[in-house]
Amino acid sequence: MVKANEEVLAVGRRKSSIARVRVKPGTGKVVVNGQSLTDYFKIESVIGFINQPFQATNTVGKFDIVANIAGGGVVGQAGALRHGIARALEKGDETLRSALKSAGMLTRDSRVKERKKPGQPGARKRFQFSKR
Repeated sequence: MVKANEEVLAVGRRKSSIARVRVKPGTGKVVVNGQSLTDYFKIESVIGFINQPFQATNTVGKFDIVANIAGGGVVGQAGALRHGIARALEKGDETLRSALKSAGMLTRDSRVKERKKPGQPGARKRFQFSKR
């Protein structure tokens, strides 16, 4: 378990978002880019998604989180934050690893946007075929 004044650092990634996360024992306060969690992420389902590592490990309200997130959109940033929190919890207490691993929170979601191909309008889309 994380010591009383010890701080654990971790990095989470998703799509093009990177979250640098600091976890320390506290009251459950989450600060993202200088704002509270509910001010930064205004969508309830996204906030619930971010809190999944705490629910999986029964540590709701036991840690304070300070995170800096860069790049991507709302959902990508939320996924990066969730990944970072899970990695920090696991780094702070190895006994939580099995719960986080079975919930799939320690695996980096490697799906990223496919690049646009030259001579075509998009990554997969093709111009209409004309036989004549």
